[in-house]
Amino acid sequence: MRFGKKGKLSPQYISPCKISKRIGNVAYELELPQELAAVYPVFHIPMLKKCMGDPSFIIPTKDIGIKDSLSYEEINVQILNRQVRKLRTKEVVLVKVLWRNQFVEKATWEAEGDY
Repeated sequence: MRFGKKGKLSPQYISPCKISKRIGNVAYELELPQELAAVYPVFHIPMLKKCMGDPSFIIPTKDIGIKDSLSYEEINVQILNRQVRKLRTKEVVLVKVLWRNQFVEKATWEAEGDY
């Protein structure tokens, strides 16, 4: 999965970053940590969240293992639930997967065998 897509990696929670300057009305340039030097530092305002004082919301970038191609490998930790969806001609088995570095609320439904 590419860095910045919605889903398993929430980039707004990687770490608190200082705003270096405002770019127009809807974007800010951030001072990113050295390990994210390959990421373009200008972000649209809706992508940013106010820094929360609770350090449990921050995911250390060392633990994620972002590669030079700005991709990472996500590892499933636990299967939380299982259900069968009936379509017209077949049944699809879905499992709710808890991913590493994610909270239970961010668990996703995946087709069995695709996770």
